[in-house]
Amino acid sequence: MAHKYDGLSHCKLALVFAVLMDLLGVVALLLGVFAPLEVDGRDFGDLFVYTGALLVLFSLAGWVMWYSGNIEGLTSSKELGGTVGGAVDRLARSLSRRIRIGRTRSSPT
Repeated sequence: MAHKYDGLSHCKLALVFAVLMDLLGVVALLLGVFAPLEVDGRDFGDLFVYTGALLVLFSLAGWVMWYSGNIEGLTSSKELGGTVGGAVDRLARSLSRRIRIGRTRSSPT
């Protein structure tokens, strides 16, 4: 049975996290650069610039998780004729399987 490709359905939470962090980061960065954020003689523009840069950096983790969660068609070492490459490979596969099975059972569609 052929698997139907659902587009962005595998890692929606990581995609939402990445987009949200990008939007918040860019808004904070632009506010820090262009808005006059002075209270009682203290400038808070630098705080917003640094916060925006950190939020954009955090979004990178979301993009990496989303991209790696949507990779399909990778062949394992077992399919290539070799041995399975260690405990890390088995752990990653079992964790990925648990997440995917848990998400498909809990979704209403």
